[in-house]
Amino acid sequence: MIVGIDEVGRGPWAGPLVFCAVVLGGVEIDGLTDSKKLTDKKRRELEPKVREKAKSIGLGWVHADELDEIGMSQACSLACRRALEQISVPYHQIILDGTVNFLLDTGKAPYVTTMKQADLLVPSVSAASIVAKVARDSYMIEQARLYPQYGFEHHVGYGTKLHREAIEKYGVTPLHRRSFSPIKKYLENVDDVSSLHHDTTYTQTKTTTREIGNASENLATDYLSKRGFGIVERNWKKTQCEIDIIAKKDNVLYFVEVKHRKTDHQGGGFAAITPKKLQQMKFASQVYLHFTGQDFADCRLLAMSTTGDPLVVSDFLVID
Repeated sequence: MIVGIDEVGRGPWAGPLVFCAVVLGGVEIDGLTDSKKLTDKKRRELEPKVREKAKSIGLGWVHADELDEIGMSQACSLACRRALEQISVPYHQIILDGTVNFLLDTGKAPYVTTMKQADLLVPSVSAASIVAKVARDSYMIEQARLYPQYGFEHHVGYGTKLHREAIEKYGVTPLHRRSFSPIKKYLENVDDVSSLHHDTTYTQTKTTTREIGNASENLATDYLSKRGFGIVERNWKKTQCEIDIIAKKDNVLYFVEVKHRKTDHQGGGFAAITPKKLQQMKFASQVYLHFTGQDFADCRLLAMSTTGDPLVVSDFLVID
């Protein structure tokens, strides 16, 4: 079987780089093509079909701070590896969109074929381009709720006029890639990076519970990614349940519950993991495994707690 791999997010000034790996295994899905040739509406119609029918899907995320630290080339290799590590079915070939083999320094290099316009020509790569694009766009729309002045829901981090004017007025956020030349320019124009203006609505005292929850989950996602976990899903929902984060490491699925407390004096986020909540977590994991055809997968429940302003991960516990 073929693993198709594509990416989105090399060019934006802000937000993550996302690679996606997809094994279709001969499944046909009408309408697959390069995600750039599709409208947002069409991509969002096709993305759940890919998730439902594909044999396996992996997403590899590298966020702005990590990208700044290691550079774009290494970030692409890391995100590509993270995506491929989540593929749980056998395969005999990897097709990467473009001309660069991001797996060159790994044991997977002999299986790789690079191909220009693979996202247009190879169905599994087309599927990967669609899933990656929808995942990244959805993430940036979430960030727009935390940083409403920046218009991330419109430009998803690219260097548009709207984005540039927002940076000039409000400064640089943690989402911005400080190693990128356009962002460096704004940083060089201030004496102290910490003096950059951020609207007070970003602090916990002014944000809504939903915004704090989103920020906690974003922090948890970054924390897991930096420790070698591949992010499989975020905010997976069905009528009867939902899961904050689904991650994978060493072929083990982790169902992650993220809890926040303003201070540890409230008992920490783990105080909310009651016996009833634990049962809900177990039920949600069973629903996911059944829905995705992975009933016999090796899996664990994992709880993460955040606290403080700015937020920090205060606890990390594998429950089961």
